[in-house]
Amino acid sequence: MILSVAIRKTLVTRERRFTLDVSFEAHCRRIVLFGPSGAGKTLTLQAIAGLLRPDDGVISLAGKTLFDSARGIDLPARERGAAYLFQDYALFPHLNVRQNIGFSLRRGWLNPGARQAHESVDYWIDAFALESVAGNYPAQLSGGQKQRVALARALVSQPNMLLLDEPFAALDAGMRERTRRELAELQARLDIPMVLITH
Repeated sequence: MILSVAIRKTLVTRERRFTLDVSFEAHCRRIVLFGPSGAGKTLTLQAIAGLLRPDDGVISLAGKTLFDSARGIDLPARERGAAYLFQDYALFPHLNVRQNIGFSLRRGWLNPGARQAHESVDYWIDAFALESVAGNYPAQLSGGQKQRVALARALVSQPNMLLLDEPFAALDAGMRERTRRELAELQARLDIPMVLITH
């Protein structure tokens, strides 16, 4: 599966002007973007996900055009099939673990029920060993648990690609190694490309 990105985006504030100018084509399943803070790694992920509109360029995945400024194509984020794991996890504080994971399975503003069972949600709760905290809220979770909930929420909708922004940042050494193994196994099982940001 080929991911092709060739985009430019200029951001201007009172203090600075930054131009993201990134171009790559990857035929592999795992892509790592690395570099210092402020280099544009997160902006690149946001553009791929459809959360940031480039000024010009092209983004395509497996021959499907996600963005093309010249042809006026800009698929909305919900149609790109990208699962995005935010650096701060972006969990909903008023929803428990089960509700956070199941949120994307239901269209509209209604939250999933606090105890509502769903086969896919149950699968990911089990896969990430979250059974003991399934009824807890984000404020009651450790950093590693929050990360696993966010990852489960990203994966429950069966995405076409996985975008991970600093996925190991909040984890201790043991959990970091375990999560690396789990991600490698998940990627092999789901057979989807993964773009990962790291320093």
